[in-house]
Amino acid sequence: MLRTLLCSERIGPVAGTVTITADAQHHMDKFIIRGGNRLSGSVAVSGAKNASLALMPATLLADGVCRLENTPRLRDITTMSTLLETMGVEVRHPGTIIELDTSNIRSYEAPYDLVKKMRASFYVLGPLLGRFGYAKVSYPGGCAWGPRPVDLHLKAMQKLGAEIEIEAGYVIAKADRLRGADISFDISSVGATGNALMAAVLAKGTTVIRNAATEPEITQLALFLQRMGAHIDGIGGNCLVIEGVETLHSANDKNIPDRIEAGTYLAAAAATGGEVRLERVDPSQLTVVLSKFREAGCEIETGEDHVTLRAPERLEAVNVTTAIYPGFPTDMQAQWMAMMAVAQGSTVVTDTVYFDRFNHVPELQRLGAHIDVTKNTAVIHGLDRLTGATVMSTDLRASASLLIAGLVAKGNTEVLRVYHIDRGYEAIELKLRDLGADIQRVDSEEY
Repeated sequence: MLRTLLCSERIGPVAGTVTITADAQHHMDKFIIRGGNRLSGSVAVSGAKNASLALMPATLLADGVCRLENTPRLRDITTMSTLLETMGVEVRHPGTIIELDTSNIRSYEAPYDLVKKMRASFYVLGPLLGRFGYAKVSYPGGCAWGPRPVDLHLKAMQKLGAEIEIEAGYVIAKADRLRGADISFDISSVGATGNALMAAVLAKGTTVIRNAATEPEITQLALFLQRMGAHIDGIGGNCLVIEGVETLHSANDKNIPDRIEAGTYLAAAAATGGEVRLERVDPSQLTVVLSKFREAGCEIETGEDHVTLRAPERLEAVNVTTAIYPGFPTDMQAQWMAMMAVAQGSTVVTDTVYFDRFNHVPELQRLGAHIDVTKNTAVIHGLDRLTGATVMSTDLRASASLLIAGLVAKGNTEVLRVYHIDRGYEAIELKLRDLGADIQRVDSEEY
């Protein structure tokens, strides 16, 4: 299997595209971190992973070439590209612009071996069904934690008039033409909102999506669909009204910055007592996160597209409860916990979005963190310092928390299974190194 993803050139200080011919099962990298360095300097935030993973399948809704600027080079983007290529989409991703040519789509199937790697692959269901009246999509995988059922997606498609069958682990959806419907989600779901939106734009009549997700990534998707000729009202709010059209046309778009990547670098700077300026970021998408950093004793300055954080010598303990946007993101929970492991006092972190998203806790404990977990709540008792150890990534955000903990730990920390972090962070070790971190990516024989 040939795959291309961005990792560091192991010799120089610049990132490059490296073609790796070994299968992921036979090739592993690890990070070696020598902790204790204070981060300082500036770092540019990449395009939003989760927005890209919605925009790319949206191109299936029209014939032609779409160009998406500010698309990061990540394992998840590579996986989505490969999936679309199996359907006949021609994908080119030479730099930060990805081009998708949907003129020759020949398959309406998303096979298990690709969907299992990444839940976002399920996003092809709505556009395939909306445009072609047929989709065969494997049940998803891609995350090591949490039951994240696709029932909401399927119910939305049924409301729009699709017949749904489950056969040998695949969802088979059929419809002559979808028809507008009133869809009300019990739970605000980003994935289900995106899928319903992409299905509804070509449906006959009016669709109303109530309790729609309001995340910036959904807003970005809706604006892109508008550029393609869709009629959507209420963008940015939790009630979307879609007037179906006969056809859409290809369009270009520029991706938003990745707010979770931004928050992760702020957390790394805060934990190390550093001072970091983020470039190419949208502070308005980080309002709640920035207020929590202020509570922890950090000075925050914001401009139109930049944020500067100055950390105190020791952070104050600050409780967080995750919530759907615009609340504190569940995708920042692990990084916050790593920061609070060296804060002054005790912190309570409650995750109301995913009740079992604490796989990083045993690994943080290996570094000396004092954390007690009961159900979906963790209590972190801040320590003066952590101590380096060998730890293992279990999922994308967990791996980010281990890097942050490693940066403040005394001695060496080895973080194994970094393919998790490559799913969602572009050249993270290079960006951290530019800020003064002592971190290296090396070959590992560990599995």
